[in-house]
Amino acid sequence: MTRSEQRRLLVLNHLLSAALVNAQAASLLGISVRQARRLRRRYEAEGAAALAHGNRGRRPIHALDPQLTARVVELARTKYAGFNQHHFTEMLADHEGLQLSVSSVHRVLRLAGIAAPRKRRPPRHRRRRDRYPRAGMLLQIDGSRHDWLEGRGPYLSLIGGIDDATGLVPWATFHDQENAHGYFELLRAVVRRYGIPLALYADHHAIFFKTKDKDLTLEEALAGRREPTQFGRLLEELGVQLILARSPQAKGRVERLWGTFQDRLASELRLANACTAAEAQTILQRYLPKHNRRFTVPANDPEPAWVPWPKGRVYDELFCFKYRKVVANDHTVKLGSQIIDIPPQPDRLSFAKVEVELREFFDGRLQVHYQGRCLAKAIANQPKTIYRVSTNGHSRAVSHDPMPIADPVPPAPKPKWRPAANHPWKRLLLTVPK
Repeated sequence: MTRSEQRRLLVLNHLLSAALVNAQAASLLGISVRQARRLRRRYEAEGAAALAHGNRGRRPIHALDPQLTARVVELARTKYAGFNQHHFTEMLADHEGLQLSVSSVHRVLRLAGIAAPRKRRPPRHRRRRDRYPRAGMLLQIDGSRHDWLEGRGPYLSLIGGIDDATGLVPWATFHDQENAHGYFELLRAVVRRYGIPLALYADHHAIFFKTKDKDLTLEEALAGRREPTQFGRLLEELGVQLILARSPQAKGRVERLWGTFQDRLASELRLANACTAAEAQTILQRYLPKHNRRFTVPANDPEPAWVPWPKGRVYDELFCFKYRKVVANDHTVKLGSQIIDIPPQPDRLSFAKVEVELREFFDGRLQVHYQGRCLAKAIANQPKTIYRVSTNGHSRAVSHDPMPIADPVPPAPKPKWRPAANHPWKRLLLTVPK
């Protein structure tokens, strides 16, 4: 018997022995006098068994079917192994037709001995920063280098962003490494779909700004400012403010996004058996709408702050690498091993020693521009993916095919140093008494 049933038994015994009256027994038991009389009659007829609840030993009407729980356990151990419990519940509803609550799935898995794949740590105390009021006011961007394919393919870097006001992930893309090409692709996709954000929040990566430890060039000293990187130049032309975070916790929204992606997106890639970057990108674009429906929250101010793209302006005018070049005496411009000939122009005889702008597009096209008009066009020698490298303190693109970057291998432990046999530490010093 439970403790409350034992207490009822004690009160009823006093009631039957005339030590208490019905009103006193009802007050002690917290029931009405009418219920006390009914309970007394049942106790006199059935004994102590009358105190037990009538549903004791019966299967609850809302209990899960044993076959259903067995199927959930089987799916959790086979097809959806490694999924967290919330994600697993959503997959059961979307793909298996099983409408269960998260608490029910958690209880079934706990009874089956299936623990959660991720270990949660208690969060540290930090000062909370309120969200920006409007969507498009601040976009946090970052890259995550991770074994997204879990050994089935190469290591990849996921480059993406998240809106600070709503938690919306407007776009993300997989690349071999975190490079300027990926951020150009990210920002172009965001601008085409939503508009130009007012500000970007990023870390201190060399893609976004030049470090101060490098000496100023003559042009930078005369201009009184450091020359921006290619991505920094793009932000200046778009009118986007760049805010640099001083710690990973400062941009915690995008950092937590990578934790969610490394859990949910990695499970989706494992379920689809993705083995290449192209397959991973396909699964990613299929996953993003579902992620946004699940995690996006409404902004405090429903009026968006995205700046619309100016009418009549071409995307390729901004989303490309731009270099200042001086035309050689033979009317050529050189970029790496690529030489571009400038044909004769009807309004000018010579362009020798003239500073022009060389534009390098991500599809391999090259163009030479001067005072708003195109002087020459060319195609790169080989199709490539553009990576940012540093040459004499300037950002430029590499025109070779991308090479996979191997993950760092931890250095071998150094052998323990042992002194030689004739080392002074090992010499036996004998003191001869005088």
